[in-house]
Amino acid sequence: MQQLEHITNEADTSRTSHAPRSGKRLLWFLLIPVLLAGVAFLGLQARQRESEQLSATTKSLDVQPVNVLHPQHGQLSSDLALPGMIQAFSQSPIYARVDGYVRTWYVDIGAHVTKGQLLAEIDAPEVDQQLNQARAMQKQAETSLALAKVTAPRYQELIKTNSVSQQEVDQNNQNLAAQTANVQAATAAVSRLEQMQGFERILAPFDGVITQRKTDFGDLVNAGNAGVGRELFQISQNNTVRVFVTVPEEFSQQVKPGTKALMDVTSLPNRHFAAAVTRTADAIDAISRTLTVELDIANSSGELLPGAYANVHFQLPVNAVLLVLPSSTILFQAEGPQVGVVNSQGQVELRRVTLGHDFGDTIEILTGVRPADAVIANPPDSLTNGMHVAVQSASASQKGN
Repeated sequence: MQQLEHITNEADTSRTSHAPRSGKRLLWFLLIPVLLAGVAFLGLQARQRESEQLSATTKSLDVQPVNVLHPQHGQLSSDLALPGMIQAFSQSPIYARVDGYVRTWYVDIGAHVTKGQLLAEIDAPEVDQQLNQARAMQKQAETSLALAKVTAPRYQELIKTNSVSQQEVDQNNQNLAAQTANVQAATAAVSRLEQMQGFERILAPFDGVITQRKTDFGDLVNAGNAGVGRELFQISQNNTVRVFVTVPEEFSQQVKPGTKALMDVTSLPNRHFAAAVTRTADAIDAISRTLTVELDIANSSGELLPGAYANVHFQLPVNAVLLVLPSSTILFQAEGPQVGVVNSQGQVELRRVTLGHDFGDTIEILTGVRPADAVIANPPDSLTNGMHVAVQSASASQKGN
């Protein structure tokens, strides 16, 4: 009996010791999901804060700071400055007309010569021999003609007495005509070779200056201008020079014959030469879209050298006061020239513009902008429609433009 009670007491003691352990385990099973849910919630909040911060940063970066300026009014007249090229009024290369060797030359570069002046002599022995042969053949033909002139009339008299046949008379008459033609052919051959012999003397075609000499004693030269190195001299007439200027198409209606201009050259600082348009090509070049014009300038002193670079300033009136923008504001896109304008909402509007006269630093705007428009100065190529920008104060240089 006592043993049974002892066992019962031990069971009760064991039951009471295991009850707290089971409660703790249950509590842990309940707390772990709550802790995991709390950690997940905190992670979501952190990600949301980071996303909001990134979005705010992105928006702040989208707002690009820009400087703006307003179109200015142009002037009633414009000074159109264009490059030009000075050329001699007449310029010609001089070639040999016969094959031979240069016997001697008499002028060098810089020599002023007159029309018909002897420049060089060519030794052409083949031409000389051909001329001698042609003259001998001419004499032979003249001798045969003299005999035919005596024989033909004799046979014409003998036919009256039937001493010769009509056939013989006709043959002698034909022989007379043939000999006459032979003399004419021989005379022409002699004349041609005499002219060829005359080409052994190289003469100046007009008054001018020898600008190049490309021959020397003993050089072998060929007739004509075929091949390389056949040119003997280069002569230029510089008492009047031509100045050629390529004018852009938009100015083609304003630059006409008689348009006044001033020209200056780098080699003569502080010197200006008055000129006027003498003639134009009267056609727009299909490739360069330009009009070629010519100005003739007197050059009796020889100061203006052919081949020199010149600046030609045309004074062109314009029909209306147009708007002017700095050239740096223009975006040249595939759609054509554009400018970026900032609207009242701080967004960019890309507007296509029509360009007028280009003055270098500035350019005329015919259509596309108004005086009150805020045009972006120095716009980046990444500028797009609808982009948000922050307008900054314009620099002094931009305000000056």
